[in-house]
Amino acid sequence: MMTDQNPFDAMMKMSQDWAKSMNVDMDTFTPKGFEAMWPTMPAEAMEMFFGNTMNPEGLDAKTRLLLTLAGLTVLGAQAEAQIRLTIRHLVEAGAKKQEIAEAIAQMGMFAGVPAVTKAMELATDVLEKDDST
Repeated sequence: MMTDQNPFDAMMKMSQDWAKSMNVDMDTFTPKGFEAMWPTMPAEAMEMFFGNTMNPEGLDAKTRLLLTLAGLTVLGAQAEAQIRLTIRHLVEAGAKKQEIAEAIAQMGMFAGVPAVTKAMELATDVLEKDDST
């Protein structure tokens, strides 16, 4: 017997049904905010692993993180947890609010207004939380 159901859709439904059977509150579950549980790497460690410690003539960690933020923005600012974590790391690496905003705004020509707006909202949320601590 042939079926018109997409095998991927069937697999996803089966997985969702299984997850719901394990946790009846699964409909209300959201991973939003999980990135806050991930610790921010100390600036010195970021510089050692991602900066110019190993490559003295290369980019520093803050510049690399600004590029990462720009890349996440140009992709449509869909990776919310990654954007939030990158901004937290940028703050730790010594980036100023203005530098973070400029990295996002620079992507306006490539990503469009909706992506830049979303990234700015995420950045504002993270930076406001950082100010309150």
